[in-house]
Amino acid sequence: MVVRIRPAEELWAINKIRGTYSEHVALSRDIPCERSILGMFSEVKFPVPWGHLAAKAWGSSGGHPVLCLHGWLDNANTFDKLIPLLPRGCYYVAMDFSGHGLSSHRPAGCPYHFLDYVSDVRRVAAALQWRRFTLMGHSMGGAVAGMFCFLYPEMVDKLILLENLGFLLAPEDTEAWLESKRLVIDRLLSLEAKQQTPRARSPEAALQRLLEANRHLTAEGGAILLQRGATETPTGLVYNRDMRVRTQSRESFTVEQCVKLLQKIQDRVLIIVAQDGLLVPYKLDTRNHLVKDVREAFESTLKEHNQLIEVPGSHFVHLNKPEVVSGIISNFLTAQNTRARL
Repeated sequence: MVVRIRPAEELWAINKIRGTYSEHVALSRDIPCERSILGMFSEVKFPVPWGHLAAKAWGSSGGHPVLCLHGWLDNANTFDKLIPLLPRGCYYVAMDFSGHGLSSHRPAGCPYHFLDYVSDVRRVAAALQWRRFTLMGHSMGGAVAGMFCFLYPEMVDKLILLENLGFLLAPEDTEAWLESKRLVIDRLLSLEAKQQTPRARSPEAALQRLLEANRHLTAEGGAILLQRGATETPTGLVYNRDMRVRTQSRESFTVEQCVKLLQKIQDRVLIIVAQDGLLVPYKLDTRNHLVKDVREAFESTLKEHNQLIEVPGSHFVHLNKPEVVSGIISNFLTAQNTRARL
């Protein structure tokens, strides 16, 4: 494990565009960017057979360990505005999944399977020598956190899910399920055949493209993600993410399977959904009954050990308006875990 301490002051720089980031360039000096708990965070690299997994950490390594998992196509910076508002007695590590942020891409010819992200979590936990810790995941990161809990329930003391229920729901139709698997293979082979050079964009265009693809992001939130999600080259900014992550093969479940898996959870669970996000049943166009069924399964299976809270905001409420969720998460982190081990 390689650790490099980076004081927040090192990140202040004036970019060409107000509120835009390039790799290692933060917002202009009059806009707070990194408000870490101790005025600094550390950049961490964990060696893996294909390169490294990158992460950033806040707080003392002696604090209670909290591993933070970002969403699909995002990166560890998604927690930059939230973590400084959380309890100081914890050690927060926000990792970049392989193929995202500053982490290495997987070897040529290898697709990205959902379980690969779960193994990323296991590798980081092993490198940190964490035997039991809290998991906090946003969107896809919540599904990864959920799967980790099902596979390694003894390692997780609390689970925080932001805009995710801990599962990726399977298509109800068998033919749709088969078609989704076929698309994974076809898209991977298509990408390999094209061998396209990553496109360079101006800082303005890179940010605009990110915002167009993420209607729930604010310009400030997009700029924060772009800092870690793009590299500055002589011709412009190039997104860091591996294009193959778009072809990932997902581990999805039926509602019946979800109910059985919930019985394996040994930790307390906090679920935060945004009123204008992706998980409010009455606002979903399709499959709303599946989301409703899973929410009810959480409540009936975990009972008082499950908290499901709706808050105002969008899918990126933790990044756009962290103060909306920081108090809820802080109370959950500091509350004594009274659940009996199963």
